Amino acid sequence: MTDPVSRTILLLDIEKYSDRDDVEQAYLRRMLYDITDRALESAGIDERLRLRADRGDSVMELIDANASVTGLLRALLTEVPALLRGVNRTASSSAQIRLRGVVATGYVAVDAYDGWVGSDLNHACRLLDAQLLRAALRERPDDFALCVSEGVHAGIVRHSHPGIPADGFHPVTVDSKNGPLRAWLHGPVPYGADDHGERGGTPAPGGSGESPAPGAGAPGPEAGRGTGTGPRTGTEAQAGMEAAEAPGPDLPARTDQSAGPGRTAESGQPVDAGPPDATDRSGRPEPEPESQPEQPAAPPGNVVFNFGGGSPSFGGSLVAGDQHGVSGGQVTGDVHLGRTGGEPA
Repeated sequence: MTDPVSRTILLLDIEKYSDRDDVEQAYLRRMLYDITDRALESAGIDERLRLRADRGDSVMELIDANASVTGLLRALLTEVPALLRGVNRTASSSAQIRLRGVVATGYVAVDAYDGWVGSDLNHACRLLDAQLLRAALRERPDDFALCVSEGVHAGIVRHSHPGIPADGFHPVTVDSKNGPLRAWLHGPVPYGADDHGERGGTPAPGGSGESPAPGAGAPGPEAGRGTGTGPRTGTEAQAGMEAAEAPGPDLPARTDQSAGPGRTAESGQPVDAGPPDATDRSGRPEPEPESQPEQPAAPPGNVVFNFGGGSPSFGGSLVAGDQHGVSGGQVTGDVHLGRTGGEPA
């Protein structure tokens, strides 16, 4: 095996080659060789400065390090698309030729069987076969998609030489058997491909990755334990507002013995306890409460309060967890429904 020497690597591959019959494949191979030769000649790279390997539907060129990489890139971006358009204008729909291309640099050796050996060559082949480059050619109207290695971009492309616009190349990462490979794609990045743009934050380790609903906050471990200071959910807030409203006509206002007989605990003013019989203010008998349907069993660890009729009044903080219905009765004190802070009610 020869010593590894620095080379410029050019790879060109025909799209959907295996979908064609033998006659069409032979025609496409002739067109591939003709386009490659004309592009290299326009870049000033003759046969003495390059070695060629035939791979059936693709061609590999090892180019002498003294040849101009800038001239090669300029020819690939201008000459190759024009040649493809000229060929396809007169070809049938089954003989259209579209190419993927890769330009890289690295050290390559030649073994005793005229085979080429080198990790840089392997990386270039991985780029040529990447799904990202295939998708880029499939999604664009042009007949050519070009990808260059990190080294070629750093040494040539990023300097925006004439005919090689740096802003036309975009960073991409492709998967390979040797791990992710960084490269630069000419033209638009295909939809859904990774171009190393910002994708937003990642979920914390052990998290579900789901975000809370807008405006919803996660209650602390002490929230809602009867202190009346913890954050409440929308259901709890509604229940608290209903409890703070004036009592309805069917229930007397809550009284406090310390405020005096017949006086409310809030203001100490006399209140009317209402008629002793079960009639409303119009004097009509109050209808019998309808029978309540049987309530479903609560899940293990939860508590369910069922009220027989009327409107409930709560004299303390109410924390509503999993509940099946509150329809009447009177409760004084702190009432916990469901679970709070991860502890059973």
